[in-house]
Amino acid sequence: MQTADDRLPDDRLIVALDVSNALEALAIAEALGDEVSFYKIGLGMLTGGGLALADELKQAGKRIFLDMKLFDIGATVQAAVTGLARYNLDFLTVHGDPSVVRAAVKGRGDSETKILAVTILTSLDRADLDAALIKPGKIGDLVVERAALAFAAGADGVIASPQEAALIRALPEAAGRLIVTPGVRPAGSDKGDQKRIATPAEAIRAGADHIVVGRPIWQAANPAAAARAIREDLQTA
Repeated sequence: MQTADDRLPDDRLIVALDVSNALEALAIAEALGDEVSFYKIGLGMLTGGGLALADELKQAGKRIFLDMKLFDIGATVQAAVTGLARYNLDFLTVHGDPSVVRAAVKGRGDSETKILAVTILTSLDRADLDAALIKPGKIGDLVVERAALAFAAGADGVIASPQEAALIRALPEAAGRLIVTPGVRPAGSDKGDQKRIATPAEAIRAGADHIVVGRPIWQAANPAAAARAIREDLQTA
């Protein structure tokens, strides 16, 4: 029997509004209604009204993850985060380089925005890292190393694939920190452009606090039902 608590939105699920403009994203949010309480707005929508949408959804009681993956000199990152923090965001991403994380934490000031550090993008594999001249080593080892450095620099959490979540959660520095995992696909879904994936329940069992799912929800014939199915999968974790 479904209880009242079972019908409440599960904020472990973050729906990625990876579309080109705010009107299209708002239509998705309206279709999802009360099934979803947390949304990710990425860089691709920045020139399509993304910040205005973030503000509108916050005013409607939703939580907002602004996925900007900021990377620049310290002063620029600090200034950017100071400006973005005025939108009362819940999560904001920066690249996991310690100098970038420290600047972001400083720019955040006393706002409640959580600074999340990107370790290695879930769309990358070892061949991609080789092409970018990233040092040799297994991706999992590099992700854990970058996560530890980001935590030491003051990050509130990290972005990592489900395959590395358990390794990060085992770090002493990870106590009380957030792990947010993109690259999550319901069983049977198309991998899309992700290369290191897991199902929603697998990601949570591995140590993730939040999962990010986009196209498998809003491209579904019934987006609300797709979100509900993922929530039910999360409950098994």
